Amino acid sequence: MTQQAPGEALDERSVLQEYLRGAREALLWKLDGLSERDARRPMTPTGTNLLGLVKHCAGVEIGYFGETFGRPWPGPDLPWLADDAPDNADMWATAQESTDDVVGLYRAVWAFSDELVDHAPLDTPGRVPWWSDARGTVTLRQVVVHVATETHRHAGHADVVRELVDGSAGLRPGALNLPHPDGDDYWRGYVARLQSVADSFAPGGQQ
Repeated sequence: MTQQAPGEALDERSVLQEYLRGAREALLWKLDGLSERDARRPMTPTGTNLLGLVKHCAGVEIGYFGETFGRPWPGPDLPWLADDAPDNADMWATAQESTDDVVGLYRAVWAFSDELVDHAPLDTPGRVPWWSDARGTVTLRQVVVHVATETHRHAGHADVVRELVDGSAGLRPGALNLPHPDGDDYWRGYVARLQSVADSFAPGGQQ
């Protein structure tokens, strides 16, 4: 994270860096302590899983901070990013791709992306080839906002998936942002109250 002196406002680049890096770290934290099985378990009807979210976000950065600005990815060939890859190939890890492999790739991608984000002018022009002609011409500033926003969205997905896997919840280490992080009785009562209110809108309810 960017170091900020007390009372000092961050400049624009530092703000963009802060939000992008915060999203990345929040997403990776949701893998902490999980087995290979739990990291891969599909927890929604569309197969959303934690390790797949990380793999997907690695591919997102390679595309937006690479091809968009004419920068070839210097790392290994990734067949799941090819034009002829099967649908959703970037949304799950194969048995041959360990958690360490996917996390290591994601961190390598951060370094690749940050070479551009940390040093290039924010008005550096680029072209997103998978966007329409009407909106495909972009600047680095716009792309950083887009990628940070997408990563935060997937970190939100990861919040829910991790809670479904083993009940773990919270914003980040040391700042869970939960009123009762260890209050199982509180949360059972809270959920029961919400369920009761929802049920009151069912046919024959009190509303």
